[in-house]
Amino acid sequence: MSTEATQPYQRIVQDVRQKIRSGLFTAGAKLPSTRELAETYAVAPGTVQRALTELRTAGLIYSHQGLGSFVTDTASETVGGRTDDWMPDAVRTLQQQVRDLTARIERIEKGGD
Repeated sequence: MSTEATQPYQRIVQDVRQKIRSGLFTAGAKLPSTRELAETYAVAPGTVQRALTELRTAGLIYSHQGLGSFVTDTASETVGGRTDDWMPDAVRTLQQQVRDLTARIERIEKGGD
């Protein structure tokens, strides 16, 4: 696949998807920081933020301010063949919000927040 026609944020999205698919990034794994990703891909932090937004919308990651971005429990299923492309964005957004809240509640119950 030629990366010349691919937007910089899309390259990051594709790379993270591939790392999830290959098992390099597993459920619960913390992604590198925005700064680290910006350096790795030689892009501006805003470009990384756009990629992270895409990944959140796709249900592959969730983010917590001050803690970072993490791979969702269902990410490997999503990139491994099952897709939710038929689902409206509003439903995907709600699903992600439920995942984020569930993760926060679990951390609070464990005394981590």
